[in-house]
Amino acid sequence: MPVRPTAALFLTSVLAASALTACGNGSGSSPDTVKVGFKQSTDNSIHVMDDYLEGIKKQFEKSHPGKEVDLVPIKAPDSEYYTKLQQMLRSPKTAPDLVYEDTFLINSDITSGYLKPLDAYLAKWPDWGQFIDTAKTAARGQDGRTYGVPDGTDTRGLWYDKGIFAKAGIQTPWQPKTWDDVLGAARAIKRKVPGVTPLNVYTGKPAGEAATMQGFEMLLYGTDAAANGDPLYDGNAKKWIAGSDAFKDALTFVETVYEEKLGPDVSTALDPNIQTIVRGDLLPKGRLGIDLDGSWLPQDWLPGSGHEWPEWSDRLGLAAMPTQHGQAPGRVSMSGGWTWAIPAKAGNPDLAFEFVKTMQSKANARKWYIANSGIAVRKDVAADPSYVTAQPGTEFFTDLVPVTHYRPAYPAYPKVSTAIQEAMEAVTTGDLSVDKAAAEYDSTLKDVTDNQVVQR
Repeated sequence: MPVRPTAALFLTSVLAASALTACGNGSGSSPDTVKVGFKQSTDNSIHVMDDYLEGIKKQFEKSHPGKEVDLVPIKAPDSEYYTKLQQMLRSPKTAPDLVYEDTFLINSDITSGYLKPLDAYLAKWPDWGQFIDTAKTAARGQDGRTYGVPDGTDTRGLWYDKGIFAKAGIQTPWQPKTWDDVLGAARAIKRKVPGVTPLNVYTGKPAGEAATMQGFEMLLYGTDAAANGDPLYDGNAKKWIAGSDAFKDALTFVETVYEEKLGPDVSTALDPNIQTIVRGDLLPKGRLGIDLDGSWLPQDWLPGSGHEWPEWSDRLGLAAMPTQHGQAPGRVSMSGGWTWAIPAKAGNPDLAFEFVKTMQSKANARKWYIANSGIAVRKDVAADPSYVTAQPGTEFFTDLVPVTHYRPAYPAYPKVSTAIQEAMEAVTTGDLSVDKAAAEYDSTLKDVTDNQVVQR
């Protein structure tokens, strides 16, 4: 989630931008150099992106004699990365030629005029036809133009501990058909396997977008309301949907998890480091029965990650999150991901897109999906056996793409997401009933969207 930068963060961002300017007077310093800004992991043991881009740089420079690639790493947590990147995009002296944009915030940067539409390039690029339509929409602005090329996506489902399930008497492989089945399994674990957390559902403001997307939206988009269009945003009316019955049903699920003490202790659930706790402690140590989470978890456990857990594929099972009552299509997932975008003030946009074409060829895209535990957005890679069998779980999460949903990531979405987190936190702590939390959400929604709200 984006946060309002403090004075210190603002100064840090300015200094970062100034340093970039001092390095080469901005992206226009040489017509033969393409500057690529990307998010570098704050964990020094993780350098998947760095290694991948170094390989693409060598490949590009070899196939484009006389051209150079200048990689510009931005080492920062997500919220700080967004802030630093936006500082750089404001001036032609600091804007890279190509930047790594989260689909979560791309529309905010489009609205701010920071990005260049790519339609003219895409129309001449045959490979664009290989990209799945849902991934394309994630980088499309409200003006109908496309501003980024997705480098993969993610999906979400239920991770479960086979050992805990055996102790609880739950048969595996496990595939719940309804929300009640999920809660039923969690209740069985609570009764029969003391000392473990039955079910993790991310919640509240400290978890940020993980609470909204891995938690609430995985529920909301599995209700009957999703059969009639997006349950969060009415595309025809171009308005956000107020706290509906489906919204309350999703909140009720969250309330049930924490009211019945099926989830982590509230203090743990509202710890800002909850995702690290789940991936690095609860799951590897056999202390969590079911985790509603994303496809990317194995990248933390692979050799060389610094957090190796080679037994994960034997210890954990995977199940699709069911729809509320088992109604069609029976499964639900949410997807996000990142894109490569060209800043509006880039000095060498043509050369930047040539770099994108190299980076997003079938072979290089496959290499990236495998290295990053990502889900293919190219149809030809998704059908490639070398991709499907590269890592346990890849085929499972790829098969969720046909039933996945993308967030309505319009400019107001970050504030809407925060309002959802506040409602979740209120029912998690028991401070508000579901009805009152939904009413608070409605009031906040009107404020953050200039009253662009519709009842459903």
